[in-house]
Amino acid sequence: MSVINSIRGQFTPIHPEGYPFIGACALASLILFWLWTPLGWLGTVATLWCAYFFRDPPRVTPVREGIVVAPADGRVSQVANAMPPAELDLGARPLPRISIFMSVFDCHVNRGPVAGRIERMVYRAGKFLSADLDKASEDNERNALVIATGSARIAVVQIAGLVARRIVPFVREGDAIAAGQRIGMIRFGSRVDVYLPEGVRALVAEGQTAVAGETVLAELKVVPQGRTFRIN
Repeated sequence: MSVINSIRGQFTPIHPEGYPFIGACALASLILFWLWTPLGWLGTVATLWCAYFFRDPPRVTPVREGIVVAPADGRVSQVANAMPPAELDLGARPLPRISIFMSVFDCHVNRGPVAGRIERMVYRAGKFLSADLDKASEDNERNALVIATGSARIAVVQIAGLVARRIVPFVREGDAIAAGQRIGMIRFGSRVDVYLPEGVRALVAEGQTAVAGETVLAELKVVPQGRTFRIN
């Protein structure tokens, strides 16, 4: 049994959202092999990449009141004050915003930044500009959530990018979520913005690599206690 568990530990789980894409690529590879072998190998590479893209590795989330963890894997592309999306009703003043850009090589399963209740969830159709552009926050297709946690409200905005064509939510308005819980996925390259309460300072810098469910982005308040962790 220990040998079997060891073998399983070498493989990263694949999210079920990826099965149709992986299956389609595998079927196309078989057809391409029949037509011309080199094309079949290209299809095999595409199948392996698709499986890699839809990976869903477990994460060890720090559990402590008042911390905000990264909702996405990728590069912290911007840390600045910005106006939150109007549909979230977070006021007319700029709020601290941390933007995380996900390339096609990053894991695209998004996770809750805090434990709380999804107070508001709004989908908005839009353009498909490069997610690395600042104006993508306003113009692109997006799915925005407001999470109420204690006396604070945190906003998470999933933004489709140049290649991405669908945002897939795993939660609904009114749901209670845990920090690090899977909340959705974006296909394929994309970006996630986190809006913090006014006055909260980011603990990450532009250019830093974030790991969803693990990297601490900010601290809403200082709590003098040891850290505990949960595997998601």
